[in-house]
Order: sequence, then structure tokens, then C-alpha cells
Amino acid sequence: MSTEITKTYNPQQIEDKWYSYWLANKLFKSTPDGREPFTVVIPPPNVTGVLHMGHMLNNTIQDVLVRKARMQGKNALWVAGTDHASIATEAKVVQMLREKGIKKSDLSRDEFLKYAWEWKEKYGGIILKQLEKLGASCDWDRTRFTMEPKMSEAVINTFIDLYNKGLIYRELRMVNWDPQGKTALSDEEVIFKDVQSKLYFIKYFLTENSKSEIQNSNKESMDYVVIATTRPETILADTAICVNPNDERFKHLVGKQVLVPFINRPITIIADEYVDMEFGTGCLKVTPAHDKNDYELGKKYNLEVIDILNEEGFLNEKAIDLRYIGKDRFAVRREIAVHLEEAGHILKIDEYKNQVGTSERTGAVIEPRLTLQWWVDMKKFVAKNPQVLDAVMNDEIKFHPANMKNTYKHWIDNIKDWCISRQLWWGQRIPAWYDEAGNFVVAITHDEAMAHYKIQYPTSNTQQLKQDDDVVDTWFSSWLWPISVFDGFEKMDNGKVSKENADIKYYYPTNDLVTAPEIMFFWVARMIMAGYEWMGEKPFKNVYYTGIVRDKQRRKMSKSLGNSPDPLDLIAQHGADGVRMGMLLSSPAGNDILFDESQVEQGRNFANKIWNAFRLVKGLEVKPDAEFDVEILESNKISADWFRGKLNDAYTDINEKYTDYKLSEVLMSMYKLIWDDYCAWYLEMIKPEYGKPINESTYNQTITFFDELMRLLHPFMPFITEEIWQNLSNRHAGESICVAAYPFGSNQTVNKVTAPKLDLAYELIQQVRNLRNSKGISPKETFDIAIKSTQEEMYKPYAFLIKKLANIGNITFVNNKQDKAVLLPVDTDEVYAFLNLQIDVEAEKAKIFKEIEYLEGFMKSVDAKLSNEKFMANAKPDLVEKERQKKADAVAKIQVLKGSLANL
Repeated sequence: MSTEITKTYNPQQIEDKWYSYWLANKLFKSTPDGREPFTVVIPPPNVTGVLHMGHMLNNTIQDVLVRKARMQGKNALWVAGTDHASIATEAKVVQMLREKGIKKSDLSRDEFLKYAWEWKEKYGGIILKQLEKLGASCDWDRTRFTMEPKMSEAVINTFIDLYNKGLIYRELRMVNWDPQGKTALSDEEVIFKDVQSKLYFIKYFLTENSKSEIQNSNKESMDYVVIATTRPETILADTAICVNPNDERFKHLVGKQVLVPFINRPITIIADEYVDMEFGTGCLKVTPAHDKNDYELGKKYNLEVIDILNEEGFLNEKAIDLRYIGKDRFAVRREIAVHLEEAGHILKIDEYKNQVGTSERTGAVIEPRLTLQWWVDMKKFVAKNPQVLDAVMNDEIKFHPANMKNTYKHWIDNIKDWCISRQLWWGQRIPAWYDEAGNFVVAITHDEAMAHYKIQYPTSNTQQLKQDDDVVDTWFSSWLWPISVFDGFEKMDNGKVSKENADIKYYYPTNDLVTAPEIMFFWVARMIMAGYEWMGEKPFKNVYYTGIVRDKQRRKMSKSLGNSPDPLDLIAQHGADGVRMGMLLSSPAGNDILFDESQVEQGRNFANKIWNAFRLVKGLEVKPDAEFDVEILESNKISADWFRGKLNDAYTDINEKYTDYKLSEVLMSMYKLIWDDYCAWYLEMIKPEYGKPINESTYNQTITFFDELMRLLHPFMPFITEEIWQNLSNRHAGESICVAAYPFGSNQTVNKVTAPKLDLAYELIQQVRNLRNSKGISPKETFDIAIKSTQEEMYKPYAFLIKKLANIGNITFVNNKQDKAVLLPVDTDEVYAFLNLQIDVEAEKAKIFKEIEYLEGFMKSVDAKLSNEKFMANAKPDLVEKERQKKADAVAKIQVLKGSLANL
């Protein structure tokens, strides 16, 4: 399917054309068959999302792995899909309704969900369409959505299964509350940020009775105690002051009472070793309703719990003081600080840097809140499935980079129960059903619930139960993803997935997961838990952790900072292949990427380089070998053998790096192979003089090399490689590089050749080129050289190539130093260039002295290493030998240069 070769590479025309071709020929489609499967499930982006740089990086890596596997003959499947993103989507829908003058509170649940589904249908597929622009080779016919019926059924069924196993429970506990989203969050959904706050030192005055008791006990009289807090608005909910029982300053105060400022509630001073005597004032205000640690103290000492905040973070009537009721918590903080100072309650105010928890979804400051929620008992879950930790630590599931295992282990060892209920409407509704008294049963439908209810509560006359208003956490659907995308939960036996399903039997466990390290706990760990709980085996074999994409100032890219380019704009400007390459060249696994658009420009320039090489090769006139001199044929044969050797070495190197998931190093190896070895050297070696033809066998070999290089590069740069591959020879309709054999695959062997040793010849050519540059000699001007060497066999067979690439006239081999010539050191050999120039002896001597000075400095560094006992004791023998050889080479070069000095 060849096309006319344009003068310049136009990625826009080529990319749209080939992506449509791939889809039309269903080249990404996968169904179970007899081949080895290779499965990747996409980390489902939020249905609210649009493509950002993190998506670009993550999905490019996935595409590289999938395309390579497909070319290796595996049945490659990349499953796409989106996540319903309860909090983010509900916020979008509420915003849309607000713009229409509609309040969520004015709608029924069903009415709201109707609007939400309309929004999803209109905007929900945007990000997947954008991934097509990137070249993502997903099987789009298998696209899933976490709230489609079958996937929602999986969520409900697994909830009930875990409840029946005693792994889900309902309890009144302190949670992370998002006042903007008006929902509970898990610990993993809270992002802590460093903020500059104020630390208020507030006087709590003792009651008159307490003052009298202190006086009567002959203790030092005092009027107040001082506490330090960054949240003065919460003093209205205080129910105790706590001190350390070992603190001599306050022992006599234990059991006494102080008054809460403004509302004059008497609260008792209690003693507990939880209080750090060295922190703050040594007195701690106890607010059980608004602090997790205070809540634990409250339970221990049976303190009253006074919740002064409503779900939106506004003070309610329990705050008592009418000046603050109905106002936002932060507004009250500012006001009450002023009022406290005016009333003489402030001792001092310090500047204070502390960490504040914020919602991962809305950015709102988290408020600890006491609510009744549903929880997964994670400690019991992990105890039931010890493979969750063992599989990662023993590399049954391999993490790339491996040091991520330590972070994973720490989280598992310190795992906390997972709050899975969310006070939202968009999502899978919790399958719990309640009577008027709050008694409940767990079941799918109302009829099933009533049947369970009558068994559990036989004396009740209740005929109608009300379903829980909350939905489950979005991550509760995401942790099922590697199983649910194949409808694995459609049939379960004794709490396990039945493997009668053809897809789950064939595609599970999946192969590679590519994800960001910040969702290791949100998603990766929980998928591993789900895999062992319901499948009895791991969900994937490898986890590749990408880094975070940052700008040149090391700031995380975000819309709010305005430092994140639009990926689609980058693709439009530089082409998808250029963007893919630019991202991957700078992204070793686990390391952050400092993104610079110059990297993408490098990718675009590489595409242009390949295109120009393609035009050069296809523009050559070809003649039979019989019409060419033997010298040309032999030289071209040497060139082809040399490049074949380079290819073979590259295949070995690249496959080793692929095995270790060092994708940025794989791409760099390909870049050097194509740009340096193929374009800069090989094509120059075989390129005929201007206007002359190339011999047929060399041309065919050059096309073969180009074909191999395009197949090698295809997973990284799919569009330009398809365009060139299609035009390298005649292709049939439906053929594609996507499914062409990957070079040096598992069923192939390297085309072994004895590669000629051109290292010295190349060094000579490079030295001549450098000489021309330094002397201002035109590349077209020919001059002769003489070579003084004990290894003439490293030059003579390649004399034709040396003459051609360095534009040399005659080459002679000599035993003595040559007069009236410029010395070019090549390794330990002496090459003399006979220039038609007056030699500036002093300048040449200065140049040689500088070179000798450099080599002597280099020798000192090598000597320092060889005299270092630690290095000699720990270095491998071959490394020590390399250092010794470096020294010997430097000594030999210095001798050559000193001889040249003497000659001058």
C-alpha cells in the first residue's frame, strides 16, 4: 500500500490515515485463541477527565508494551475504559445544574441521576477519543465503564460477599470529611499540604470553685491555664482539658474545672500520658467531635461529644454563641480570634508551619467528623490472604523499580480499615436495607432484603425497608477492574470467581500494569487483595510505576499553576510520534520527569531524520551488481556486514533492557542505532557519488535494514514507522507493521556475521574531519595521508571507505616519522596528513602540549583510582583491567605526541 513520498514529513496527514486504517482492519481486536495472551488493563481515567501529561506518559508506555507483544506473535489485548469518579462527576453535574438554576436539593435521586447520565453520555468519552490521537492500540470494542450494569452488579455482589464473610461492617467512627463534596473520604484520599498558620495561645479561666480549692490546698494560686491551637473556632466544642499526669506544673489542677471562653461551659482538667509535656504549653484542649486523637481520649474518659459543624463546614446551633452560628468555619476562625483578643483570652499569637489535610478530589480542607459509615476490615482481609504481601516481596508480582516494594510493605504492615461509603448519589448504591428502628439487612433487591429481614427479625411487623442512601467508594469498583472487565463476577462459587468464563480463563492474570506511584495504595494494593480473594491468584505479573511529570522548576504539572501544556496542542505541533519519543526519552521507571518541550522537539527532529533517510534510500537509482567495480562491491559488503554487527549487538542490548523495563534506555539505544550508526555512518558508507547508481544487492540489504529498524522502533513511534514500512516494498491490503514480526523475536535468531573491526578506521576518519574543521579546509579538497602503525590490517581492507568518507587521495604505510605533515594520533598509531598549507609550528606545538597536559591529568585520575585500596578491593577484575588499559593507552599516546613535538 505504497504512497507518493512527500518532501517533508507531515505527521497530521499520516497519523489520521493510519489510525483509521488500523481500526478498519481491526488490528487491535483480540479474542481468545491458541496463542500466548498478553493482557494490559488501562488505569481507567475519570469519566470527567481530559488528556493531561501524566496520561500521555502512562498510556504511551502501555502502548509500547502492547505493540511489542502483538508483533511478537502474542494475542495482545489492551482493555480500555473509564471510571465513574463519584465525587468529581457529582461535582460537575451539580455545577451544571447550578448554571441552569437548579439545586440538587430540589431534585429526587432519580431525577438527579437522569441528569448525571445525560452529562456522562455527552462528555464521558472525550478522554478515550483523545487517546486515539496518541496512537493507543486498545481493543475499543471491549471498552468498559465502571457503572455499566454488569460492572455495577459485580460491585454489589462483592460487597455482599465480603459482608457475609465478616469483612465489611458498619460503625460510628471518626472519618475524613470533605465539606465541599459533602462526603467521607478514605485516608488515602487525603493529601497533606504544608501551610503557614497561626498558633493561638488561649487562656481558659478556672471556675471560682476551682480557684478556691487551689487556695485552700495551699497551692500557688492561678487564674487560668493556657492551651495552644491552630483552630480556635473549635473551642466551642471543647469538653475537657488534658495534661500529662507526670507534669509537676499541673498535677494540682487535675480534677479542677475551667470555663470555655464565651459560652462559659465548665470542663474538667483530666490527666493522660498521651499529652506531650514538651509540646506547646503542656495543656491540651480536648474536642472529641473534631479531632481523631481527641475522640479516642473522649471514649476513654467518657467525655461529651459536641459536633458544632454541619456537613458543609458551617457552625450549627450547638456552637451556642449566636455570633458564629451559620457561618463558615474559616470565617469564624478569623472572627473568634479577634473576639478572644478583645476579651483578654489571648496570651500571644505565633506564626506556625503545619500540615493540613485536603481532599484529593475537591481540594477542600478536610474536617474530622463523627459519622456512621461502612468499612472494610483490611487487617482481617490481609490476614486471610497473606499472598497480598508475600507475592510482592518474593517477586511473584514484580515491581519496577524494585524499591517500590518497601513502600508497599510499609503500607500493608500498617494497613487501616477502608471507609467505603460515600454520601453521594452518583455511584453504586449500598445494598443495605433499614427498618424504622435502624435495624438492617444486606441484599441486592427489596424482595431479597425482606426475606432476609423476616428471618433475622421474626417478631417485627415491618413490611417496607428503605435502602441506604450512600454509594460505595469509586475505588471499590476500581479494585475489581482486572476481573470485572472480563465479567468474571457473573458467576461465583463459594465466594470465588468461577473460571468457566472463556475471557477470564484466557486473559487472567494480566501481564503488565502501568500506573503512578501515588495510587499504589488506592488501587494497586487493593487489586492485589481482590485478585487473591476472588481469583485465588495475582491480578498481574509486573507493575511499572511511572514518575510524576514536573516542569523545569520541579513543580508538579497542574492547571492551577498553568505549567502544563495541552497534550493535543503538542501533538498538533510536533506529531504524536515526536511527543511519545520526547516523553519516553526522559522517563526511567519510578523517576520524576522534568518535562521540557525541547524533548518533544528532539522527538520531532528524529522523525524528520528518519524521513529524510527514507527519501534518500528510495531516491537511489539501482543497477545490477555486474555493472560495478569489485572495489565498490567489496566496500559495500564490508559496510553491510559492519551494520549487521551493530544491529545484532543492539538487539541483544535492547532485549535485555526490555526485560528490565528500562524503556527510556531501550529508546535511547534505538535512537543511537538509527541516527548514528544507520543514518550518519552506514548510509554515508554505501551512498554512491552524486548522480551515480547503487548496486542492487547493497540496495536490497539497505531496504532490509530499514525494514528491521522500523519494526524495532514501531512500538515507540507507530505512525512514521507504518508509513515508511508500507512504502519499503509492495504490501497487500490489510497488511500492517502492527502485526509484522518483531526483529529478533522469540522465534527468530540473529543473522550472525563476522562484523569488520572498523574502530580505528572510524577514528582516523573522525580525526581527518576534525582537522578539516580546525584548519578551515573544505570537505571537497583532497589530500594524502601516511600511516605509521604495527596493525596495518586494521586499515588496509578499509582503505576505499577511508578515502570515500574522509575524502583522502592516497594512503601509504610508513615506518618512520614524516616531515612537513600534521600528526593525527589514532589510538597509539601515527597518521600524517600532507596538507597544501604552511604549517604554523608554534600553534601545532601549543596544540600538542595541551593534548599532553590533558592526557597527563587523565593519567593522574586513573592512578588515583588504581591506588585506592577500597576501589581495588571491591571492583570487579575486568573493571580494574579496563582502568589499567586506559593508563597504558594514555602513556602510548603521550609518547606519540612527544615524538611529534620532536619532529616539529
